[in-house]
Amino acid sequence: MGFDSCPLALCVFELSCACSATKGTLGGMFGMLKGLVGSKSLSREDMESVLDKMRDHLIAKNVAADIAVQLCESVANKLEGKVMGTFSTVTSTVKQALQESLVQILQPQRRVDMLRDIMDAQRHQRPYVVTFCGVNGVGKSTNLAKISFWLLENGFSVLIAACDTFRAGAVEQLRTHTRRLSALHPPENHGGRTMVQLFEKGYGKDAAGIAMEAIAFARNQGFDVVLVDTAGRMQDNAPLMTALAKLITVNTPDLVLFVGEALVGNEAVDQLVKFNRALADHSMAQTPRLIDGIVLTKFDTIDDKVGAAISMTYITSKPIVFVGTGQTYCDLRSLNAKAVVAALMKA
Repeated sequence: MGFDSCPLALCVFELSCACSATKGTLGGMFGMLKGLVGSKSLSREDMESVLDKMRDHLIAKNVAADIAVQLCESVANKLEGKVMGTFSTVTSTVKQALQESLVQILQPQRRVDMLRDIMDAQRHQRPYVVTFCGVNGVGKSTNLAKISFWLLENGFSVLIAACDTFRAGAVEQLRTHTRRLSALHPPENHGGRTMVQLFEKGYGKDAAGIAMEAIAFARNQGFDVVLVDTAGRMQDNAPLMTALAKLITVNTPDLVLFVGEALVGNEAVDQLVKFNRALADHSMAQTPRLIDGIVLTKFDTIDDKVGAAISMTYITSKPIVFVGTGQTYCDLRSLNAKAVVAALMKA
């Protein structure tokens, strides 16, 4: 809105001309109104203090510091020279632009729709294969079981492949989950069809070979989905990263999910970046297969410090497919981008 077309501003202007005695007071009022009325374009100087506060706020909510800086810089570039809307402040304009950017980050271009992709695999009479990877102790096996339950609830049969041949107790843990899941979805409720089964070959074997056998078994037995559990490994453990890269290269899964903890914040971001790099370095393929999506565990333990979700998707451009929100099989959610951004922007 221009100056001449704003009745309120025009009224103030006429008063200030007529009454020089009150010029100082009205000048102050006019300055205040000018801060609200959309009559000027934004400059870097206008936004600097607001962006500094926004950056510090994002860092306090667990967004990685360098990513918070990049986000604020991109908002400044987007808004510089833009004419502000009528009766909007610099703070509200910057905040709205930042919120829009954050929602966009959490909704990457490639969206993972597992149910659709599984049905597509069924039409081609083959199992849909998901490989889970991540560092030690983040809850890979537990979240694999939660995803199994979600798939069973949607009517798909699941073969769990025990390819963690490294950690003592890993196979037994999956056996316990399989038994519990079978009790929840017994064959008699599905026309005699076995809905969930464990495929295991014990410890100390080649994980890539076991995964290959499991996929062949699933194809022969008519299982809809194969969920491949792998050993937890640190991203700097070269022999284990080579084994994982081999498993992915040889078996070409439909989906590779990285399981990370929301609780550790930006450490999970560092793990994810190094995991992807290690997969590329240790892969035998010319175009190495990297991580396709993220499962963020212990999301219920972080209150509104949800910045790790932003950092992980910003760094990789990969979607957060699921978040773990508790200890039971039902405690699995898809990520609500707007709710996460609302929590992030909350004072």
